[in-house]
Amino acid sequence: MIVRTTDEITGTDRDVAAGHWRSKRIVLGGDKVGFSFHETTIEAGSVNEFHYANHVEAVWLVEGEGTLLDRETGIEYPLAPGTMYLLDGNERHTVTTRTQMRMLCVFNPPVVGTEVHDENGVYPLVAVPD
Repeated sequence: MIVRTTDEITGTDRDVAAGHWRSKRIVLGGDKVGFSFHETTIEAGSVNEFHYANHVEAVWLVEGEGTLLDRETGIEYPLAPGTMYLLDGNERHTVTTRTQMRMLCVFNPPVVGTEVHDENGVYPLVAVPD
């Protein structure tokens, strides 16, 4: 059994910030459960382009408001607490925040914890250590 709190992750190597976002990586690939689980916050008033070319991501928005633009189709979706979106086709997407957003995210395959978005918003695929 694994039990962790976001307080104990804060300020460690599992607490990753870049640009307008911060990701507290609660479960990582090294935990050997087949997915990673993150609490991510994105600053109010920011525009953030992402593309998970190597991962499927499910996102559950628990705080904040904004929009999600599917850059593949041009369709824009409102985001508010209780909204879930699943990037099951490696869609390029843009998250625009009106207020600070806090979301819970699941990645498959799991991230190992050192990943940050590259210039295209992509996390590299990093092998899980044995």
